[in-house]
Amino acid sequence: MTTSLTITQPDDWHLHLRDGALLAAVAPESAREFARALIMPNLSTPVITYKQAMEYKERIKSALPHGSDFEPLMTLYLTEKTDPNDIKRAYASGLVLSAKLYPAGATTNSLLGVQNFEKLQPVLECMADIGMPMCVHGEVANHDVDIFDRESVFIDKILDPIRQRLPSLKVVMEHITTTEGANYAKSDPGKLAATITTHHLMINRNNMLAGGIRPHYYCLPVPKREKHRLSLLEAATSGNPCYFLGTDSAPHVDKTKESSCGCAGIYTATNSIPCLAEVFDRANALNKLEGFTSIFGSNFYGLPTNKGKITLTKGLPVTFPHQIKTDDGPVTIFDPNIDIHWQVTS
Repeated sequence: MTTSLTITQPDDWHLHLRDGALLAAVAPESAREFARALIMPNLSTPVITYKQAMEYKERIKSALPHGSDFEPLMTLYLTEKTDPNDIKRAYASGLVLSAKLYPAGATTNSLLGVQNFEKLQPVLECMADIGMPMCVHGEVANHDVDIFDRESVFIDKILDPIRQRLPSLKVVMEHITTTEGANYAKSDPGKLAATITTHHLMINRNNMLAGGIRPHYYCLPVPKREKHRLSLLEAATSGNPCYFLGTDSAPHVDKTKESSCGCAGIYTATNSIPCLAEVFDRANALNKLEGFTSIFGSNFYGLPTNKGKITLTKGLPVTFPHQIKTDDGPVTIFDPNIDIHWQVTS
């Protein structure tokens, strides 16, 4: 029985750090175990331009512990008015790694996102030409589409037509939640990939809804049926390099989660790596953990693999904090709902 595992230091290819008091509290949590993270741009004032990305990166760096070498990798928020020349400057600088497509109204702070996808054609052509990946929140926001079907409808109605028009565009389907998403993500190796979150590997919609509404399991895309969770687990543990970790760790203070219209987002930065080790261990796939967390994402984005290592050890069940404190109020940490026997020890 394996009781110790050393892997290349992980990266998080989908992370929300917010701003202000939340940023100050959560940035050190991610910096403790991750080497790099792709930072989401959907702040209350979105990060739309290269200049805004530079300024946001400086705020993140200022929030990190002294001596931290954690590297925030920046993204730009695509709008129907995004300037292709600004995209070129941002990508050429090396500071901005990708641009993010949010359908308008699909998730937190997405109201400035895209409604008319045809208007994106010039900027997407530019991205395809320069090799800049597009990350996408893959859900339609139409109220006449059931919330549990929004991912599969987006693939059919929006994403596949975009990719048919621009087959050279690199695309990352973020936080996939369905069998359909997992199948589509592996259909074009090298040009198409998908991130999978810690929480979508561990919970299904029963965790969120059965026996009462549990707001700290509410996220977008929402957890789906158990059969879809099992498809995600099969994908993550398959060793297929098109799947890699993006936690979508998304902090909200409790007063905004536990309300009559609670915010979408699950905060997992604190315990993602131990939770993933438990998941992969139970699936008899510990030998696939390093690829998923530490290798495949950097390969897809064309970055070098981290030189650092972390060691996890297995023992008695680990207790994690219930909350982290911020100056705006507490943030509840993801409860994996199972015993976690792994912890990062070095």
